Amino acid sequence: MEELILKAKAKINLGLDVLAKRPDGYHELRMVMQSIGLCDEIRMAVRQEPGILLRTDISEFLWTETPELLPDEKNLAYRAAALLMEEFGIRQGLQIDLRKKIPMAAGLAGGSADAAAVLKGVNHLFGLGLSKEELQKRGVRLGADIPYCIMLGTALAEGIGEKLTELPAAPPCFVLLVQPMIDVSTGFVYGNLKADRLRKHPDIDGQIAAIRDGNFKKMAKLMGNVLETVTIPAHPVIRELKEEMRNLGAAGAMMSGSGPTVFGLFDDEMRARKAYVKMIDMRGDVCRVRLTRFEGEDEDDAVFSCGLK
Repeated sequence: MEELILKAKAKINLGLDVLAKRPDGYHELRMVMQSIGLCDEIRMAVRQEPGILLRTDISEFLWTETPELLPDEKNLAYRAAALLMEEFGIRQGLQIDLRKKIPMAAGLAGGSADAAAVLKGVNHLFGLGLSKEELQKRGVRLGADIPYCIMLGTALAEGIGEKLTELPAAPPCFVLLVQPMIDVSTGFVYGNLKADRLRKHPDIDGQIAAIRDGNFKKMAKLMGNVLETVTIPAHPVIRELKEEMRNLGAAGAMMSGSGPTVFGLFDDEMRARKAYVKMIDMRGDVCRVRLTRFEGEDEDDAVFSCGLK
């Protein structure tokens, strides 16, 4: 049977601003998004038996207590497959094997990345012929980050995150990720954000200009995330991690999304690797620590193996 192997890439926010709360309850956002090398691996194959079979390997996360995964019908990868298969009346079945590497509920869009990859995979396996833009229109029904996770690379995201403007590739660098073992609810963060009382907003336009100029230091200096005004008072460890990363040589450090993952940017590989080792020594027993880099999208990443099995 035909099989695809796909990479579902995580994202970080280089800048995240909230402009206002909308009448529909969502928030008007302005964000600079960047995909990174940390990714889940998804294997997809057509089955003759009808229905969707989803199998998930979470062994990466079993060194702490076992996390609870959503049942199939609530899992974004499952829902993404069901969305297209129901719309196009696909009667064949589908098997999805998901190997998790992106931490769950970490501010890295792991679930959205999986859904985006599955949309691409179903489109390819069943020859639906949908364009990237058509996949994005369907993906936003499931989650605001999914259209970006279909696009990947460097982008400005506006609206609730679904209005995307492709940007030039950001200056290449290394990304140190540290996820403290705490639970941060996205609902809690946005529910407690006082968007109309924010005194300081990140300079998104300045950061975009720095990216266009290829100015790494300015891009890193202008990083900012207004959601930290909620998460840091509730979880001071986020501030501590930012300070530790700067002390280890990061040009900038920030929380990604609604957290709790904190990342630091390095333009020197040796400095980044030394910081990675040091952070494991300092925090490895209470945090997940990863070292990766900026990545864009190309077809080899989106579908890097296709054949008969």
